[in-house]
Amino acid sequence: MKILVLLSRFPYPLDKGDKLRAFHQLRMLAAAHEIHLFAVSDEAVSAEAEAAVRPLCRGGLTVMRLRRPGIAASMGRALASGLPLQVGYFQSPAARRQLTTVVRDFAPEHIYCQLIRMAEYLRPLVGRLPMTLDYMDVFSAGMARRARQAPAWQRPVMALEANRLTTYEAEVFEWFTHHTIISDQDRQLIQHAQRERIEVVANGIDLGFFQSRPSAAKKFEVLFCGNMAYHPNVDAACFLAEEIMPLVRQQCPAARLLVAGTTPTAKVLALASAQVTVSGWLPDIRDAYASARVFVAPMRVGTGLQNKLLEAMAMQLPSVTTTLANNALRGQSNHDLLVADSARNLATAIVNLLTDEGFADQIARQGQAFVATYYDWSGTTAVLQALLRGPAPRS
Repeated sequence: MKILVLLSRFPYPLDKGDKLRAFHQLRMLAAAHEIHLFAVSDEAVSAEAEAAVRPLCRGGLTVMRLRRPGIAASMGRALASGLPLQVGYFQSPAARRQLTTVVRDFAPEHIYCQLIRMAEYLRPLVGRLPMTLDYMDVFSAGMARRARQAPAWQRPVMALEANRLTTYEAEVFEWFTHHTIISDQDRQLIQHAQRERIEVVANGIDLGFFQSRPSAAKKFEVLFCGNMAYHPNVDAACFLAEEIMPLVRQQCPAARLLVAGTTPTAKVLALASAQVTVSGWLPDIRDAYASARVFVAPMRVGTGLQNKLLEAMAMQLPSVTTTLANNALRGQSNHDLLVADSARNLATAIVNLLTDEGFADQIARQGQAFVATYYDWSGTTAVLQALLRGPAPRS
């Protein structure tokens, strides 16, 4: 089948969750289909990144660069028209014209669109071609949570954006033949009467890449990693460094924390101290996992499935997270990982793993077995493959 794939970022390097999901889904789909990838990008795409992706795109590769003046103009139009700013940011008249050319020349049999950010490009094609939308995360819910925590002067703008996203998520549902999402928890947040038609397509883990390194030196007791410009990760890093780790150090005074990940904000950089290392971008994130004794993802806001948890557990790193994150993962607490929510309870979970090596090893082994069983990319992408080949569901 000839499949046109639309992305709001170039899917390499794998430094953000949507890029990781897109790259591995492309890798699986390319084995059976002819793919043309159409991506917009607000940053330059390196030759190395393009070389990693091009072999997956037998049908062609189109990258449209978004520039700041155009982004500002598109967001202004979105603000005036009622579109969410999340959508407006990624719109480009030049990209729209180029997409028309690609559709004409490639003649796709199916269009796969990742995220509502790109759905607006497909408005003229509604009803003309089978199309699948991957919501992945529920942007409206994440923005609503941010609005509740934001400073008072930011709340009206964020609340307006959350309302626009809610409306848009329901509107674009009608344009697509099929719909996917990363977890059932996210599916229940879509405000549409037929949301049960949305298929859950979880992320996976490359078990050949993320393997344990039992002989690696442990430089840190605790690790948290992710895109450190993403608000839920910034919030989690600050919660961990400022509220949880001081409680951990009451029992483990020498406990060191590594906060690793791309583009740390000023707020994250300010966490650095004698006992907190903020690394920024690492060429190989496996080095961070291998250097720590416990992984902690204390997520309080955000939606979706945390890839960082899958990676840590695959490398047999005993892991701790919150109910919010585990509702998407669906691990068994005190078996596959530890789950807690308050700073005090999260600190207790961390201390238990740091002070009981046998318990930590048990959680690590069971966590690795859990992700190997339920989060293999070939298995999760099989659900998507079946959707793309199948007929439209009945309304």
